[in-house]
Amino acid sequence: MKYEIIDCMDAGTEFCPCHLAEEGECILCSQLQGKCFCDCVNWKGVCIYQEFKYNNEKAKPGRLTFTCEVTKAKEVEDNLLFIEFKCPHKLCLDLVAPGSFLFIRTKDNPYFDVPISIMDADTDKNLIKLMIEIRGIKTKRLLNIVPGGEITIRGPYFNGVFGTKNIYSAINDNVLLIVRGIGVAPVLPIIKKLLHQGNNLKVLVDKTPFSKNYLKEYLDKNSIEYLELNLINKGLISFDAKDYIINDIKTRNTKLIHCAGADILTYKLIEFLDSLGKNNIKISCCNNAKMCCGEGVCGSCTARFAGHKVKRLCKIQTDPRNIFEGRRFI
Repeated sequence: MKYEIIDCMDAGTEFCPCHLAEEGECILCSQLQGKCFCDCVNWKGVCIYQEFKYNNEKAKPGRLTFTCEVTKAKEVEDNLLFIEFKCPHKLCLDLVAPGSFLFIRTKDNPYFDVPISIMDADTDKNLIKLMIEIRGIKTKRLLNIVPGGEITIRGPYFNGVFGTKNIYSAINDNVLLIVRGIGVAPVLPIIKKLLHQGNNLKVLVDKTPFSKNYLKEYLDKNSIEYLELNLINKGLISFDAKDYIINDIKTRNTKLIHCAGADILTYKLIEFLDSLGKNNIKISCCNNAKMCCGEGVCGSCTARFAGHKVKRLCKIQTDPRNIFEGRRFI
């Protein structure tokens, strides 16, 4: 029987216990799930139940909202917005980790904010950089942001990537990164982390639907080998991409593949690796779940799986294979 190792990205942090613990829905603590025995799913070195009791059986204060000064705001091409803003130093430090994201909105919008992954966090200058694809009503509103103006943010949040354990355990290994579209933004902190850990990187980049490869400058600067090609063809991984992946596995004995793109790309990648008998290769990927509150309460991020399991994808951290296998779509 396959045992699924799950984690909660907020467990053991200043935001734990959260509102889920108050309602008996804690992801890790059995006692805060209404059970009468102590059997943590994945102990983080801190007793969540004890913290809950010490806090008078109340949730810790949630994320704070900040109003920040915008230093740069530019629509670099149609439907692609670049924003840079100043933020408090501690918040900037928290947002360095791979998978970090914020909820952002314009100052005149009191309610509708949108989750955006961090492209870069400069802790020396306390600057945050974002790349935002304009897709709907909430992101269109962000086009009103101008340099010298203000932006309202809520954070930090940490679960923008599934398989973070695989990223942190990749040390002096060969890693392949597959990047498509707006995935160029959240993949940058991951590239930095993997380089810091001494890994040898290769990158496949599909710039669709944009006209430019926005990773090119950083990849050239750090002498990272990359290839621009079409990754998806009619809902399937392209033949060129498949050939490259097979050759990379054979020649470099690739240990980790990170997928920064739409869910269909990750799903087809897992399917392809399984067909090759390479399910031992570790995988990490973007978390593309729809989010509203970021605290597991609103239900917009929930997904249902075989066995009547419900996972709150804004908080739960697990291997991507556990996210895409056994998932119910009705």
